[in-house]
Amino acid sequence: MLQLSSLPIGSMLSCLLLSSPINLVAAATSNVVCVAGQCLEGFSNTTIGMTISASGAQTSALLLPGQYTATTNPELLHNLLTSSSASLSPSSGFNSSTVSLPLTVALEPGLAIYSESLYGGSAGFSALPTTPVGNTSTPLTAQSLALSSNVWAAINVGSTNRVIFWNSVPDFSQLAVSGSLSLVDMESSACEPACSGNGICTSSGTCSCESGFTGPSCESCESGFFGSSCQACPAGCSDCDDGISGTGTCLAFNITGTPSTCNCINGECGSNGQCSCNAGWTTASNGTACAQCESGFFLTSTGDCKICAIGCSACADLTGECQTCKSGFTQDANDKTLCDAEPTSTSSGTVCPDGSFGSGGTCSTCSPSCQTCNGPTSNDCIICASGSYAFNGSCVTANSGGVCAGTGLIADNNKKECDACGAKCTSCEIPGFTTASTVNQLQCTACLPGSFLSNGTCAESCPAGTFVSSQNSSTCTSCSSSCSTCAGSSTFCLTCPNGQLASNGQCVSVCPPNTVSSNSTKTCLSCHPDCVTCSGTSFDQCLSCPPDRPVLSEGRCFPTCAQSQFFDSTSRSCQACDSSCSSCSDSGASNCLACSSSSQVLHGGSCVSANCNGTSSVIPGLGVCLSDLVQVTSSTAAPLPSISGLTQPTIVQTSKRLQWWEILLMALGCAFIFLAVVWCWRRRARKQRAKQTKAFAQAKKLDQSTNWRWRLVRFGEKLFGHRASKRAYPEPTPALEDSEAIKLMKMRNAEEARHHQEVEKMMLISDYQYASDKRSSHSPSVLPSLYDVGRSRQHLKVDSPNHHLSGPSLYSQVTGLPRNGPEPRQPVKKDLLGSRFSASSLNSSLRSDGSRSRDLTGHHTPAEQYAMSVKSDLLIDTSVQPDWIQPTHTGATVVTVSSKNPFRK
Repeated sequence: MLQLSSLPIGSMLSCLLLSSPINLVAAATSNVVCVAGQCLEGFSNTTIGMTISASGAQTSALLLPGQYTATTNPELLHNLLTSSSASLSPSSGFNSSTVSLPLTVALEPGLAIYSESLYGGSAGFSALPTTPVGNTSTPLTAQSLALSSNVWAAINVGSTNRVIFWNSVPDFSQLAVSGSLSLVDMESSACEPACSGNGICTSSGTCSCESGFTGPSCESCESGFFGSSCQACPAGCSDCDDGISGTGTCLAFNITGTPSTCNCINGECGSNGQCSCNAGWTTASNGTACAQCESGFFLTSTGDCKICAIGCSACADLTGECQTCKSGFTQDANDKTLCDAEPTSTSSGTVCPDGSFGSGGTCSTCSPSCQTCNGPTSNDCIICASGSYAFNGSCVTANSGGVCAGTGLIADNNKKECDACGAKCTSCEIPGFTTASTVNQLQCTACLPGSFLSNGTCAESCPAGTFVSSQNSSTCTSCSSSCSTCAGSSTFCLTCPNGQLASNGQCVSVCPPNTVSSNSTKTCLSCHPDCVTCSGTSFDQCLSCPPDRPVLSEGRCFPTCAQSQFFDSTSRSCQACDSSCSSCSDSGASNCLACSSSSQVLHGGSCVSANCNGTSSVIPGLGVCLSDLVQVTSSTAAPLPSISGLTQPTIVQTSKRLQWWEILLMALGCAFIFLAVVWCWRRRARKQRAKQTKAFAQAKKLDQSTNWRWRLVRFGEKLFGHRASKRAYPEPTPALEDSEAIKLMKMRNAEEARHHQEVEKMMLISDYQYASDKRSSHSPSVLPSLYDVGRSRQHLKVDSPNHHLSGPSLYSQVTGLPRNGPEPRQPVKKDLLGSRFSASSLNSSLRSDGSRSRDLTGHHTPAEQYAMSVKSDLLIDTSVQPDWIQPTHTGATVVTVSSKNPFRK
C-alpha cells in the first residue's frame, strides 16, 4: 500500500490528508452509480464524482465524470436531472452547487487521490499550483488517483525512477512500477511553448511566473532583478547589474535633492522643495532657479559664474569686459576688464599716495586692511592689503585652503576678491594656499547631488577605472589594479586587464562550469537556470539538463516527454511507448500506465480486454468498467431495494427550440423561394409578351419566318463574316415599314401644306385692295381684303381646337357655312387626299370678338362672289404651272404700270 504523508509540495500543493477525509466510506454500501446512458444498482465504495438527489425520488445516484443532458437515459437518471428539487453533493475535487443542464461532471484542474482502489474510500485533492513547485516532494499514501484533463503529475518511484502520469490510475497494484511513491511536480500541458523552470503552466494555457521573473515562458528577470532566482537589486540602487546572468552589483545609487527635482540647475533642492543656488547664480527670466549669473558675475566658457573685477558693477559674459563701473571708478584704457579708482587728493589738489586718502587739506593713512582706500575704516578699502580679499565691501582673510573666512568662496590673488568655486561645486579649496597661488589650482571638495567628485572636479559620471562607493554616493573611487572597471568595491571587477575574463567579480582565464564566455564583454555569463551547461545565456541554448528537467529538445530542457513517450535515462532521450499504451513508464507492452484502446483496461502493467459485465463498458478517463465499480450481490449486505427506471429509456416529448442560426437559415430560405417565384413569374410574363408580339408581327406580316433554312443561312453568314442575305432577309415593303401613326402624321402634314398653299393663292387673287402695311400709288380697292380671310382661317385653326377641318361637306355646299359641331374624320385614302378644309369657310366673316358669324343680309360683296365662283378651282395641283390669262386693258387709256393681278402674265 502506498503511503501518504501530510507534507505539501513546497507551498504550492495543498495537503493531501487522509486524517481529515472529505468523503469517508468504511464499507461498501448500497448505491446507484451512473454514467451518461446507464445506471447500475449495487454495492460500491466509489466516491469519485457527484451525488444527485431530489425530494420524492426513489433514491439518490452517484454521477461519475461525464456530461449529462435533459435527454440522458435511463428514466431514473432523467427524472433526477430534470427534477426542480434536484441537489448535488460533490466529492473532493468536484465543484457544482446547482443542477444546470447540460451538466458536466469533471475534476477541477489538479490531482485527487483515494485511499482505496477503484476510486473508493476517503479522497484528497490538490489543485494545480500557480507557481513552480521546486525540488520538494510529497510521499503518497493511496491506492488510486484521478487526474483532470491536460494535467500531468511527476512521481518518483523509489529513489531514482521518475515517472510521468498523464491518466487516472484505478488501482496502483496493477502498475508495473514498485516502490515508494512521492509526488514531485504537477503541471498543465496546455501551454505552447512550454514554460521555463521558473514558471508553471496554468489550466488557461498561460505561464504563471515566480516573483521577479517575466516573459511569455517566464524565461527572464524583470528590470531590477538579477541572478538565477531573479532577486531584487540591493536597496538604494537605481541601477544594478540585473538579468538572469547579472551579479546584482549596484551601478548607480538613488540620489535625493537633485536640482531637477525642484526646477533648478546649479543649486541643491531642500526638503521644502526650494532651491539653494551656488554662489554667483540666480533665477532666470523663464523661472528656472539658479540658471543665470547674478549681477556682478559673468558666465565663463566652462559654464561657471565668476565675479567681475573690483570697481565693475556689470561685465560681459565670456569676455568679462566691464560694462558699467562703480562710482569713483573709470574703465582702464588698456584692459577693458578693469575699472581704475580715481586718485584721492587734498583740498588743495595734491594727489595722495597708495595707503592714504585725502582728508581736507592733508592725506590720512588707510586702515591696515587696505592697500588703497577712500576712507579711514576697513569698509572703505578699494584694494585690500596683501593676505586679505574684498568681500561685500570689506576685506577678509583666507585659510590654508584658500577659502575666504566666513564664506564658501575661494580667494583670488589676482582679483584681490573672494570668487565662486564653480557651477557644480558646493565647496572647494586650493591645497597649500599662499599669496602666490592661482585660481586654476582650485579643487572641488563637494558637488551638487547628481554630480560626482572625481579628481577635484564635478563630473556627470565617474570615468573608467573608478566606481561610486556605497558609503559616499557622490564620490568616484579608483578601482583596484587587478580590475579594468569595477563596481560596488574596488576589487569587484566588471572587466579585467591582460585578456582575462570577469566571472562574478573575479578575473579568471577560463570560465567556471555553468557559465559561458562572452567575447563582446570579456565576461563569464551564467547559464539559464533551466540548463546545466549552455552555449549562451538564453533558455533555449542549453547543452545539458538538470534532473528535474531531463528532456533536452531543440536547445531547451523540458520536464517531460510527450504523452505517448517515456524518458530513457540511459540514452537521455525520449522513446516511444508500445502501441497498446497511451502512456508508459518504460518500453514494452508490460509497462503501460494507461491503455490506448477504449475497450481495454490495465492489468499488471499490460492492457487486456475489459470483459465488462452485462451492457456496461469502460468509463472514459477512468480506465475501469462500470460493472467493476458496482457489485450487484453481496453476501454480507442486505438485499438490494427494488428501484424502477434503471433500465427504461427516457421518453421526452419536448419541442426543440430553434437556434439563432436555424432561424436565420429559414429566413434566408424563404427569401430565396420568394425571389425564385418572382423570377419565374417575370420570366413567364416575358414569354407571354414575346408570344403576343410574335403573333401580332405575323398577323401584320412584320416578321420573317425563322425556319431551318433561315437558321442555316444565318449560321453560314456568321461563320464566313458575310452581310445579311437579301434573299434570306427581304427588304420590308413600304406598307410594312410605315406604322399607322407614321402614315397618319404624313397625311396631316400633306393636308396642312396644301391648306397653306390655298390661303396664299387666295391672298394673291385680288388686285383691288392690299394689306395696311403695303404702300401703293393706286387708290384703295372697294373690295374687302382677302388677307382678312387668311387671318380668319388662322384664327379658326388656333381658337377652335375642337373643330376638326376636313374636306367639303354636303352641309357646307348647301349652306355655304361651316358645321357647328366637329367634322367627322374622313377615311384615309392611299392616293392624293382632298383638302380637309371646307371651302365654305370662305363665306364666313369674323366678329369683333374673333368668332365667325354668317352674313345675315344674304348679300355678298363683289369680291366674295368672285371668290365663291373660283373656289372650286382652289384645289389644284400646285406642281403644274397655271394657264395665265392675257393682259387686257381695264379702261385706262394709257398703261403706265404693269398690272398686279396675279392671273395676268
